[in-house]
Amino acid sequence: MRTDLLTDPIAGLDEALATVDSFDQVLVAGLLRPQRITGLTELADAVAGSPLATRVAEAAEKTAAGAAGEEHFVSLAAARIAVFGSVHDALAARVAEATGRTSDEDTAPGAAGAESPNLLAAARSWLSDLARAGWQGIDHDLVSASAPVISALLAEPGLRRLAVLLDGFAAELAASCPGAALDRIPVRRWGDLWSRGMLLTVPGVVATPAIGTVTGRLLPLGVDLLEHSTAAQAQVHAVFEPEDGTAPRLVRASVTVPKPDTIIGAGIWQLLRPHLSLLAAVSEGRSMDLAEMPMTAEGDLLWRDEHARPGELADAFATARVILPKVGTASVVPLDRHPARISVPVFLEGYGTEGDEDALRFTFAGSHLTVETDRIPAAGPLTPKAVAGSSACIGLIRWDDGGFRLQPLAVETTVRKKTTAVHAGAWAGGTTDKAGVKAEKAATDAAAVLRERAGRLLRK
Repeated sequence: MRTDLLTDPIAGLDEALATVDSFDQVLVAGLLRPQRITGLTELADAVAGSPLATRVAEAAEKTAAGAAGEEHFVSLAAARIAVFGSVHDALAARVAEATGRTSDEDTAPGAAGAESPNLLAAARSWLSDLARAGWQGIDHDLVSASAPVISALLAEPGLRRLAVLLDGFAAELAASCPGAALDRIPVRRWGDLWSRGMLLTVPGVVATPAIGTVTGRLLPLGVDLLEHSTAAQAQVHAVFEPEDGTAPRLVRASVTVPKPDTIIGAGIWQLLRPHLSLLAAVSEGRSMDLAEMPMTAEGDLLWRDEHARPGELADAFATARVILPKVGTASVVPLDRHPARISVPVFLEGYGTEGDEDALRFTFAGSHLTVETDRIPAAGPLTPKAVAGSSACIGLIRWDDGGFRLQPLAVETTVRKKTTAVHAGAWAGGTTDKAGVKAEKAATDAAAVLRERAGRLLRK
């Protein structure tokens, strides 16, 4: 892997990000009477050579004059997403060059999803009101107006994606009201949520992903665990070897569950295990044999236990050394092209380390790569200290804060003069590790208390 390419500048990247930042400042003050029209003109100029040019130019002009309608806000949101899409593509191309991998040029289109025009229009109206007021103008009345819309959207399975986005967005805004009193505004994040929400309200944008089936061997590489106070997600990154002998490819299998905020750390695995048998294979270091497993064109396995059975032992580091360099990657659908979504499995060895566990970097000949030790979950034996003392690493290349970074999933390190593999997801399927057993017991006790309290409330 050529890590030096990850630190080389990318032409036009800074200018594209500056364009988005300038437009986001317009959203801070609001689009009803924009005070910084340069953000509008710069966004229009950025897409001047694209099919969006005419619509965005008109939208920028109308918005600057305070006469924009919902259709103009949709055009501005589309332009913002398009600029970020170009940033994503440039970064993904650089990662592909660094890893030497190829990707599919096209993704099979999906079928149009079920739509409810009135609900989509209601969601678009609320988002437009937000944009007019700006982040500094939000208040509880404005934010609470989303509640009936979100409730109606949640009742429609085909609109669940939009409903969940708006539900989370509204919760963040409600916790930040009034906007005029905010010392710090998450400008880019709220701009991302707003523009994505606006696009999801356009009929025909949300499509059911194209789904096929695959048969072959699945070789897990590692688990990325994401934790929120009310939800948790485990995403298993793996290499899939098709039965027909075609080229292996990178795939993912994910599970998301709600959780109480009292269950943290290793206890989270108790919530996730019943929904994804693959987690047991990760802990045991086994492959999985798949038969007609549903999978989207983007490489996401729609896990069904009846289509999988445990296979032979398969060392993740052997997979990373031998097969990972030869895998192909799926392309990304247009709406998902955002730098924050870049998450590419890689294998590294032969590096040095510098810095401490809180600011660690892997060093190579003439280049370096920042390690995101703060992304290492507490629900496993992998620690920043183990990463700092490692000789080989399986991780995810991400892009954050203006540069590429590495999130470790597993490392090889020396323990008592013996090379030992330490995985972030080692406790996913269960563990005999003393620390893991203790954490799981604490989570079991917490869950028992919650069940008892819930039962008491129901009895009343």
